[in-house]
Amino acid sequence: MKNINLIVGAGLSGAALARRLADLGEKVAIIDRLPHVAGSAFDYKDENGITVHKYGSHIFHASNAEVWRFVRRFADFNAYMHRVLALIDGTEAFIPFNLNTIKKVFPASLAERLEKKLLEIFPYNSRIPICEFQKQNDPDLKFLAEYIYEKVFLEYTKKQWGLDSVDSGVTARVPVVIGTDCRYFRDAYQGIPLKGYTNLVENMLDSKNIEVRPGEDFGGVGECAKYKAVYHTGSIDEFFGYKFGVLPYRSLRFEHRSLDMEYFQKNSVVNYPCNYDFTRIHEFKYYLNEKSARTSVMFEYPQSFEPGKNDRYYPIQSDENRALHAKYLGEAEKIGNLRFFGRLGDYKYYDMDKAVERALTLKL
Repeated sequence: MKNINLIVGAGLSGAALARRLADLGEKVAIIDRLPHVAGSAFDYKDENGITVHKYGSHIFHASNAEVWRFVRRFADFNAYMHRVLALIDGTEAFIPFNLNTIKKVFPASLAERLEKKLLEIFPYNSRIPICEFQKQNDPDLKFLAEYIYEKVFLEYTKKQWGLDSVDSGVTARVPVVIGTDCRYFRDAYQGIPLKGYTNLVENMLDSKNIEVRPGEDFGGVGECAKYKAVYHTGSIDEFFGYKFGVLPYRSLRFEHRSLDMEYFQKNSVVNYPCNYDFTRIHEFKYYLNEKSARTSVMFEYPQSFEPGKNDRYYPIQSDENRALHAKYLGEAEKIGNLRFFGRLGDYKYYDMDKAVERALTLKL
């Protein structure tokens, strides 16, 4: 097998790299411990005829034209533009917080005053972090900053990350949109594959140079010598038996429900920043505009990650954790033909476009 490249993990990162290598004429075997391809982007048709995203909503968005051209080789996409509602003081309003949200949650006179002051200071359609409002002397803008921080960001982040407080460096990235653009993403290219993400990945792996082996786990360090190169998208700490300790993550629990009603909510995703134990509810039929008398929804609950009990979703970034990851990278470098990449290998959260970009630019 010395002429074969092995990729561990058949999610979007692994599949993109497999296709890149196959297009270069390289022989590739790709394995995954799951019984299916597509990893966390896996979707399927349920009993209602609705395409369900098993591991939470996935919306493809990209600004990189090369990435967009690459995925379009393997699927046709619709022009879905993602919008997110949040329950704010009992009112459903779009986030990121924008001029429409201001009019929705505040009395008309206050909303008009806030909008006027914002447009006097900031360019229209700009995205301003909360910290910029905290630098203002105007009491109305200070009130707005605190309102958004408390009602939209603080409690949601505490639930999501299991923290009692929120780091000021994180709040600096929370924007207010000085305009009426309610889209969650501003990327030039956005959409959902018309036949689903699983189909997209299956098409990506459809090559005479690629052998796909779902339901197969990697044997460990000793297996590396059998292959020309091993590209691993799994958890690097688990691979090395947690010899330096466990890399911390946040996990998620999903509760799927099939309901005897046409629609459950007004939008594909509704966030609950300050209410209930779940952070958001997904309703999948919106993504591909699928028609059914029934609907399929999913409640999303954040939880701590426990090895062997649940799945890794969000790496908890800190200097200490990055140093721990670097130790594991040092171990990997001792094995000449082993490379880690992807969300778990790099210990970074990647949107799908960034996962593809990483695979397309990985040094071979």
